[in-house]
Amino acid sequence: METVLRARGLVKAYRQETAVDGVDLEVHTGERVALLGPNGAGKTTTLFMLLGVVTPDAGTVDLGGHRLPEGRKRALAQVGFAAGYLPLAEKLRVREFLAMYADLYGVPDRAGAVKSALERFGVDYLSSSLGTELSSGQRTLVGIVKATLHRPRLLVLDEPTASLDPDVARRVRQGLLELSRTDGSALLVTSHDMSEVERLCDRVVFLSRGRVVANGSPADVSAAFGRQGLEDVFLHLAAGGESAMPVEAVEPAEAGEPVGRQGGRR
Repeated sequence: METVLRARGLVKAYRQETAVDGVDLEVHTGERVALLGPNGAGKTTTLFMLLGVVTPDAGTVDLGGHRLPEGRKRALAQVGFAAGYLPLAEKLRVREFLAMYADLYGVPDRAGAVKSALERFGVDYLSSSLGTELSSGQRTLVGIVKATLHRPRLLVLDEPTASLDPDVARRVRQGLLELSRTDGSALLVTSHDMSEVERLCDRVVFLSRGRVVANGSPADVSAAFGRQGLEDVFLHLAAGGESAMPVEAVEPAEAGEPVGRQGGRR
């Protein structure tokens, strides 16, 4: 299975406080991975290092076959990013906004790409709407559509369904699953909605205090902590609980493999 993203030994400190302490992470073609953890666990800093927004104090990131930061421009051409807090052009219609980004991405058939992406998520009815006419949930949804226009090798989603009602969240999930299965796009998701993560992702990586404390399927990770599901694992870690096993016993596994060994720093 081809590796889309590989990070090794990532470390980042702010004002002598270590936010990320030896994080290893791999994401492979077609994989759907959630990067999880309570506030202060280091996941935002980790995500920014993976995208080249923040330079690590130590460690390496290879994205789309390119080493960051030198190859960041070529690497990010293969990446899509969506988050509810990103702005939309309010005075453009949705189809115009998406066509503009398709042009920036260098998509050959802009109109076809926009039509296909809107249909994939079942929101072609929004095509003629102005940005000012969209609800917060619809704006989030259009942002996700935008991030998939160029069929990226890696799609990074920060809280993708946070402001969506259950029906729209279901359509988003279905569209993302189709993108992963048909195009081989890998997904890297951050979320506080553990039930949504369990529906969408085949692997979860939990951070706590800047370190990887679990890496495996949702069922395997829940079992390793002796919990009923990911929400219980999340609450356990948010309350200051430790990993249910030594850090050495947790590893970045191939999709579908059980929890194993992780080589990060203690």
